[in-house]
Amino acid sequence: MAAKPPAGDPVQDAPDVGAPQHAAAGLPAVAHSLRMSQQQMGVRRTALTLLKVNQKDGFDCPGCAWPEPEKRHAAEFCENGAKAVAEEATLRRVTPDFFAAHPVADLFTRSGYWLGQQGRITQPMYLAEGAESYEPVPWERAFDIIADELTALGSPDEAVFYTSGRTSNEAAFLYQLFAREFGTNNLPDCSNMCHESSGSALTETIGVGKGSVLLEDLYQAELIIVAGQNPGTNHPRMLSALEKAKQNGARIITVNPLPEAGMERFKNPQNARGLAGGGTALTDLFLQIRLGGDQALFRALNQLILETEGALDEDFIHEHTHGFEEFAAAARTTDWDETLRATGLQRAEIERALRMVLASQRTVVCWAMGLTQHKHAVSTIKEVVNFLLLRGDIGRPGAGVCPVRGHSNVQGDRTMGIFERPAPAFLDALEKEFGFAPPREHGLDVVRAIRALRDGTAKVFFAMGGNFVAASPDTEVTEAAMRRAKLTVHVSTKLNRSHVVTGARALILPTLGRTERDEQRGPDGRSREQFVTVEDSMGMVHSSRGRLEPASPQLLSEPAIVSRLARRVLGPQSRTPWEEFEQDYSRVRDRIANVIPGFEDFDARVRQPGGFALPHGPRDARSFPTATGKANFTACPVEHPQLPEGRLLLQTLRSHDQFNTTIYGLDDRYRGIKNGRRVIMVHPEDARELGFADGAYADLVSEWTDKSERRAAGFRVVHYPTARGCAAAYYPETNVLVPLDSTADTSNTPASKSIVVRLEPAEQTPPA
Repeated sequence: MAAKPPAGDPVQDAPDVGAPQHAAAGLPAVAHSLRMSQQQMGVRRTALTLLKVNQKDGFDCPGCAWPEPEKRHAAEFCENGAKAVAEEATLRRVTPDFFAAHPVADLFTRSGYWLGQQGRITQPMYLAEGAESYEPVPWERAFDIIADELTALGSPDEAVFYTSGRTSNEAAFLYQLFAREFGTNNLPDCSNMCHESSGSALTETIGVGKGSVLLEDLYQAELIIVAGQNPGTNHPRMLSALEKAKQNGARIITVNPLPEAGMERFKNPQNARGLAGGGTALTDLFLQIRLGGDQALFRALNQLILETEGALDEDFIHEHTHGFEEFAAAARTTDWDETLRATGLQRAEIERALRMVLASQRTVVCWAMGLTQHKHAVSTIKEVVNFLLLRGDIGRPGAGVCPVRGHSNVQGDRTMGIFERPAPAFLDALEKEFGFAPPREHGLDVVRAIRALRDGTAKVFFAMGGNFVAASPDTEVTEAAMRRAKLTVHVSTKLNRSHVVTGARALILPTLGRTERDEQRGPDGRSREQFVTVEDSMGMVHSSRGRLEPASPQLLSEPAIVSRLARRVLGPQSRTPWEEFEQDYSRVRDRIANVIPGFEDFDARVRQPGGFALPHGPRDARSFPTATGKANFTACPVEHPQLPEGRLLLQTLRSHDQFNTTIYGLDDRYRGIKNGRRVIMVHPEDARELGFADGAYADLVSEWTDKSERRAAGFRVVHYPTARGCAAAYYPETNVLVPLDSTADTSNTPASKSIVVRLEPAEQTPPA
């Protein structure tokens, strides 16, 4: 039997703190996975479900986007993947009786953890204007409410259609098609808050806004640099790939302000060595960089490469690149005093890294949010590209760029057209295929959507999955903005914070999860099983088939929700066969094949076990579809955050019991933190200089350039071996500190990894 959810909201502000660990996974990960799975699903359901995760005939993990190897283990999932599956396949249910017992005012006081632990939502729920509680509503009435609001708008651009990275390719394609036929490009997505900086930099420099490596390239690499990323918590299956690369002779440089257990030693639970406790040491060189110092580091390495005789791949540079001379001139003027201040490193450490770079003929650079969420994030990633171009490390086996995406289909959603700034060629293809003129004006990204809601120029907010309120920056501003909407709608599987911070009216539309069987009734009245597809972080497209009975007969799939809503809003004048799309997802894939390059014969190819790789010009043929027709060197000024005296530079991050804004538990096992989340990790010397002992409580106050301040109260100070001048704390609790206007240049991604904060003694401390 599965355990019942917690009756009360557990205390979260008095954490226990021990020593951080120096190895990840192993038997503790297995035990933790099974314990949490059995609590949510029970023993039999756990076994049946977990053995289908990431299998060729199973379902894609609803967690991260790390790709699967060709030969798969029977247990092809990680600890956090097991948690994600358990949360979705839980036996707990949120029924109308639950909402009757918990008015919105009560739910607002609950933590995100408590909300998520209640279970699966079983039928559509409606919060009428002025009502205290959600009430059940038939699907047709829900669609009528949405249609009435949308059709009453003064302009289609007064609606915002947000997408989470869990949405399948089929649902995402239909969703953007509906929004554009309705008349708007307001299609913000979670990419705007994470890897938008990667896409912006890579599109300009190599012509494709995606990574250029496949899993085999990691196995063949001689050097792998992992910068601004914590695979042990955020992408645990990546550790298996790094272990295999090490076994093949690769060396690994880790660049991070925090030492992370997963990059120190990996105890692979899929083999005897890992279970016995030995494991594999992964990192050969740890560069404990200051937050925001990565651009300066790669610029320094580039200067040293330029100065080393024979280090350049001159044939590649001559034949395949543009802008080398301008870049080289800028790099040769590197200021080493400024470099060492920006990075917090010693020159000898950088020179040791250089020797490892020069010894490698095949280098891969991996990164995640630690690079993408700074003001100068795009410039930083461009400098990474410069670094690889100098030695010809793009477009050959075992080398390339590897931005590691955080949500299972976030890359696929963008490929399907979920983008507020669509390419003209994509819109031309839509127009040719569907016979309507899509809007050409750019729409709103996440930050601009929040401003529009705040300013009253956006009036309806529709979210296909996700937890927008908790994920977005500047929490108080975001919540106030959402409350100004006339209608907020969330397609969801479980409760989250966004359901309790609503517009004047609100709807929750419950949908199928990845784990559940999807059957749709055809025109002959017979039900036929459907499958959906996803694209992983390396551009592999494959199918996903759920096997469990749906949590409720009232659930609709995401494609069905979009198709029915489109029919209700657009009416009979729409020439798009929405009913056909709902009945048979292969018809959706046929249209995707006609619109999006690389998806030719989509339905047949994706039915093959393992799916297929999308074409990638830089990887496949050293063909760079940029404005110059070549890979572009860039010469961006080197920047890094400036830190006033007595302040710290804060990064927001996940705990180990967390995936994005979904909180699975209150422990961060690898960092030695248990039973709490309101902690701030500070270097012991910094903490002492600021007057905070280990275990003291502080209020965190962020400072912005307009002199405004934001406060997060009651954080336990943890003396932790982070880089000097830097601090770390969990989101979403610290999203309140991120100013809405603090964003990356070009990409407009919230700069959540470089928040200037001061610590003040807490006005209130938790009871002992």
